[in-house]
Amino acid sequence: MKPTILVIEDNEINMDMMIFVLNAMGLAVIPALNGPVGLAIAKSEIPNLIFCDIKMPHLDGYGVLDALRLDPKSANIPIIAVTAIAIDEDGARLLAAGFDGYLSKPIEFDHLKGELRKFLPNW
Repeated sequence: MKPTILVIEDNEINMDMMIFVLNAMGLAVIPALNGPVGLAIAKSEIPNLIFCDIKMPHLDGYGVLDALRLDPKSANIPIIAVTAIAIDEDGARLLAAGFDGYLSKPIEFDHLKGELRKFLPNW
């Protein structure tokens, strides 16, 4: 069975790109165009990995992270922050907040593959 990746991203162009790339890599993708929808999907579907945008209206990436970590059903799902501002200092802040990793936008393919291999060892 293909690993399932939940992508929480409010920008439709970024979402389409992530779906295309992850599908091309043989992964199943569940899209969520905002934090509340992503949170509900994560708790009901229990994906293998979550890519979560940080800056979103309604519920930002930190809010999604906090809510998922508080629920025993979703507490152990690896969550990778995806952000346009993740330079070294911001990346350290994301990790300190509890994210398992981060990707900077625009996403570099090799970094994406590295994160996938780290969290999906049997992929």
